[in-house]
Amino acid sequence: MKTRNNFAIESRIQLFSALVEASEIEHNLMCLYLYSMFGLKRSSKEGFSEKEAIAVNRWRKIILGVALEEMNHLTLVSNIMSSIGCAPNFMRPNFPSSPGPYPAGLIIELAPFNLSTIDHFIYLERPKNQDIHDGNEFLHNQAYTRLSEKGRLMPTSGDYQTVGELYECIREGLIELSEKMGEEQLFCGSRKLQIGPLDSTLPGLTLVGNLQDALKAIDTIISQGEGATDIEDSHFQRFLGIKNEYLELLKDNPKFEPSRPCARNPVMRKPLNPENRVWITEPLAARYMDLANTLYVLMLRVLVQIYSIDERSSISKKILINSSYTLMHGMANIAEALTFLKSSEEHPEILSGMSFAMVRSLAPLERNSEKKILSERIKEILENMKELEIGLAESKFQASAADFTLDSLIRTRNDLQKMYLEITNMPDIQITTKANIVINEVPSEKEKSTQLQATNIEEEGIEVSETDAIRLEFEGKKCIHSRHCVTELPNVFKANTPGKWIFAENTDPNILSMVARECPSGAIRFKRKDGGTEEPRPDVNILRVRENGPYALLADLTIDNKEVGYRATLCRCGQSKNKPFCDSAHVDAGFSASGEPLTLQADALDIRNGKCKINRLNDGPYHVQGNIEICAGTGRVVLRTSEVKLCRCGQSKNKPLCDGSHIGVGFIDKVE
Repeated sequence: MKTRNNFAIESRIQLFSALVEASEIEHNLMCLYLYSMFGLKRSSKEGFSEKEAIAVNRWRKIILGVALEEMNHLTLVSNIMSSIGCAPNFMRPNFPSSPGPYPAGLIIELAPFNLSTIDHFIYLERPKNQDIHDGNEFLHNQAYTRLSEKGRLMPTSGDYQTVGELYECIREGLIELSEKMGEEQLFCGSRKLQIGPLDSTLPGLTLVGNLQDALKAIDTIISQGEGATDIEDSHFQRFLGIKNEYLELLKDNPKFEPSRPCARNPVMRKPLNPENRVWITEPLAARYMDLANTLYVLMLRVLVQIYSIDERSSISKKILINSSYTLMHGMANIAEALTFLKSSEEHPEILSGMSFAMVRSLAPLERNSEKKILSERIKEILENMKELEIGLAESKFQASAADFTLDSLIRTRNDLQKMYLEITNMPDIQITTKANIVINEVPSEKEKSTQLQATNIEEEGIEVSETDAIRLEFEGKKCIHSRHCVTELPNVFKANTPGKWIFAENTDPNILSMVARECPSGAIRFKRKDGGTEEPRPDVNILRVRENGPYALLADLTIDNKEVGYRATLCRCGQSKNKPFCDSAHVDAGFSASGEPLTLQADALDIRNGKCKINRLNDGPYHVQGNIEICAGTGRVVLRTSEVKLCRCGQSKNKPLCDGSHIGVGFIDKVE
């Protein structure tokens, strides 16, 4: 087989080894970018002008976007690994990385944001054949070449100059192994053990089941990351843009410092080699660091579980994916709070930071103990946070920079409490034997107590199933038959049943409310009567363009001057008899329109949620007012805007935007 850059991939195990290295690099880059972002100053109160504050806040959003795409790349690599029958890898070396695990030109260290750090990011994301030097604070003291010789059984890591070259090696290995072994033999894994576009809104996610899927995933990673020099939205170009603006601001103010003076390579324990490390010894900072690292590791463990059990229900999978987001947000809250805290008496001028410390093992939890162990761990964290919150509220520190620090703790605790309820009420994993006998379906005492007889009534076209714990409503004329309800809770939503067909009493109200929130059209709604969690207002207003179908919205919606909740699907074929809502008329009409329109404008919005008003214009388009992110079916951002007119006649040549075609085709829909 061919070898690129001394990197031989001649077997499945060698391919797996290369993918493990790729996953470590994506994981490392995500941490590096997040660390620099956590320390960025937030306002002019921290010592810079309003112009500088605006720039730094914009950089924060850009760096966060890049970090999230690195998480996306890690997910794509994990999907490829799963597709070839290997467990994904979420481990990596602790920071700073010693020479050897990666090529000599790849220095992996946590550093606060400055000009040298942004140069380092540009260097890491550089396309091949670019004469670009690393940041002056990132010293290349080691010179070595890693050789991966052909004909060996044991996998050995080869050398590469850029991350893009590593992926070219992997791409070539995938192609050649497919030819050698056959696609069916190589791609022997399960799609059920992957995270796809229906599970997450990360842009460019794809399930991998064959060579074409795998190459598509590789192409997404390369184009989003290093990309070509002419791809404006690549990580390389985004970091270059930050550097250019940084230099302009330095011309106006040579003392401009966008970041707090955070530690370089902070560590939790006294290091054997203290060089280039800062040991965090201040008691409060040490506890915050411990908490941030704990949330980080638990997030990784949750991701491991998602990829480990293929009998998992879609509800359970969704709970774990949402939990990973909750943990990441919580980690970010605590990590930024750390950057306000002094690191040690030895270094009073240096502030703290999280270290992203790893544990020895992230081996998956056994399926029957998964829920118990995850719940147990969350409870331990909540108890620790309560103690920390009490101590912080009573300390003098609260009167200084600690408003943010205490608030971050409270926000994270509240989010984790909701997550704890979801995990503890997560459905048990059901294993079907060859005789199709389901094991572990006997309800617990808690589940039995919630199985109350429901009252079913119909109110003005709305069917209601109500228990003492929850009121469930179904508005049939809004239903677009996405079938989340009947496939995820068939014992509650009994399709094609004469008479009563919704049985709210047949499951836990927490599970029922979660499935109700999966209904994209808003046909299913709920109201908790037991004090349980109501449907939260979306953090990001999203409009998804469905292939050959409607617009699917998740936002705080007012449609035609009526508040309709947070979910709706709007007709875009022009044929619905229930305008503005979709009634599936696009199916009979043979409506054809891509769910993957070209990217128009992806600049970040200052505010991503809030009220979103959508009104039909007489015989014309939808007029959308309010912050909205229009996304393709795969999750890729098409347009971020606060006002836009969208086609609803189905004839625009510039979908999803209106281009006036409704006039030429004589589209008629009078709005009262």
